[in-house]
Amino acid sequence: MTKLSVNINKIATLRNARGGNIPNVKTAAINCELFGADGITVHPRPDERHIRYKDVLEIRPIITTEFNIEGYPSDSFIDLVLSVKPDQVTLVPDAHDAITSNAGWDIVRFRLFLTDVISTFRKEGIRTSIFVDTNPENLEHAALTGTDRVELYTEPYATGFNVNAPGAVEPFVYAARIARDAKLGINAGHDLNLDNLRYLHQNIPWIDEVSIGHALISDALYLGLENAIQMYKRQLAD
Repeated sequence: MTKLSVNINKIATLRNARGGNIPNVKTAAINCELFGADGITVHPRPDERHIRYKDVLEIRPIITTEFNIEGYPSDSFIDLVLSVKPDQVTLVPDAHDAITSNAGWDIVRFRLFLTDVISTFRKEGIRTSIFVDTNPENLEHAALTGTDRVELYTEPYATGFNVNAPGAVEPFVYAARIARDAKLGINAGHDLNLDNLRYLHQNIPWIDEVSIGHALISDALYLGLENAIQMYKRQLAD
């Protein structure tokens, strides 16, 4: 069963636009779990334009499913992860001013750096995942870092889905097979939505987890949060 982790960054974005504490990100996390989410994802960035480090510290004690923290492994991010000890940390190569994640790691180039960071987290019992594209060489090098999982960066799939779904998913199926053969768990995320999620899952049913935020929270404005989560879960049920 592929798990659904709900990224609540957009809840924090809305809160920060007005100041104060409405909507409340802790309440959002609790409700996402109550409504069926298998996990909660947050991605604190240095400028704290959405989820803040303080939010991460406050959210951790209330999570009853799985807690996934995404981010670039700067010293401050590493310190945060070690203090919070989430179930999973997802390492992304974002620049500090990136609007959103827009590429996977060049693992060939940064393998030693990632190996060192992952070793630090594994010593604390924290599962690690590396954000990757479908380049076979990167996937082969990912297995050498000691990571538990990779997260496939699915924007190219989402972009191509409406034009040529079989062609869009093909490189991801191939990449997922390489990862599986290397005994790596597989996550997926970025631009997944109610239109394209089922097809991805049907072609790669062994995905461990998808992390979805922007589309799901946007759908919740029209459908309601509980209904949106359940609709996304149904895309992963067959």
